[in-house]
Parts: sequence; structure tokens; C-alpha cells
Amino acid sequence: MRRDLVLASSAPWRGQLLAQLQLPFQQADPGLDESPWMNASLEPEQLVTQLALAKAKALGPRFPQALLLGADQVAVSSDRVLGKPGSSEAAVEQLLQLSGTTHRLVTGLALWDNREQREWTTVTTRKLQMRELSRDQAIEYVRRDSPENCAGSYRFESLGISLFEAVDGDSSGVVGLPLMTVSGLLRRAGIDPLIES
Repeated sequence: MRRDLVLASSAPWRGQLLAQLQLPFQQADPGLDESPWMNASLEPEQLVTQLALAKAKALGPRFPQALLLGADQVAVSSDRVLGKPGSSEAAVEQLLQLSGTTHRLVTGLALWDNREQREWTTVTTRKLQMRELSRDQAIEYVRRDSPENCAGSYRFESLGISLFEAVDGDSSGVVGLPLMTVSGLLRRAGIDPLIES
């Protein structure tokens, strides 16, 4: 019998991506305060992995029999971690820092089997080359796309794609839920999207 799957995220775009695997799932906000991790001076890969797992585990009391999928993402520019800017002013400054450069987008994934107390984690990295932006362009982009809650201050699934000249890898890994990697994690836990049970 197939286990219940819960996506530990309030982001609608992550839910839209996971739906592409055509698996039944629920989506719930883990309500996690990320500041302790963001202030812990962790390496980007450690940071996103720990946060993804914490988000998944946070839903354990609500879904005691479920498989819980968490994800977290940061942008990394010149070894500096750029999380969610939180304000339009900070978003503009992040964009200007990334303007004309190549940066990494690091995504951590965690699948937590709450019933069996088992975990599977992995990290993916995408490189993105942003075109040169003027301050006026950055301000207008932020006004139109409201990326204040997005790592790196852009919504790649929306107008943000126009900010870039090149991206490596599949776009789902840029938007925040790399589906090939998610599919691999699910198979390790006994769920194959290609096999109905």
C-alpha cells in the first residue's frame, strides 16, 4: 500500500512541480523559524540539507504515518550565502550583487519517514549566469515579480527568467524542487512514480 506523501512547503511553485510526478500528495506549511540555521555559519550544502530535514520533521506530529518531503535553497555568490531577501530594497541589492556574474543555486532535499524514523537527503547545485542589470531594471523587476521570499531575489518560473543569459541543468532545480533528484529519493523510499500501487 502506497504511503501518504506530504510536501513540507508553503511555496505554490513547489507544489506545482511535485504534481508533475503524478503522485497523490498533500502540502503543508512546516512553520519553521529558519533564523537559527541562517545564523549558524554553516556551509551552503550543510545549511540547505539541515533546513530541508528540519522542515520535513516539523510536520511529523501532524502526519505521524507519512513520508515528509522538505526542500531548502540558497544562492551562493563569491562564497557568500544569499537567502530570502525579505524586503524589496534587499532584493534589489541582491540582484545588483549578482548582476553580470555566475552564481550557484544550492538546493537541499530531505525525505523523512516519520513512521520508521528514517531519512534520505541529497544536495543539487545549478550554475546561473545573470545578465548585466541597471539599478532601474532591478527595481522594476522587483516591483513586478515580488521576489522577496526567493533565494537570490528572482522567480525563475516567472519574469525572473529574463534576468539570465545561461543556466545549467533542468529548470525544476532552479525553481526549488529538482524533480529528477526528488524522483530518486522517492524510489529509495520505495515509491516509484512510474509504478502505481
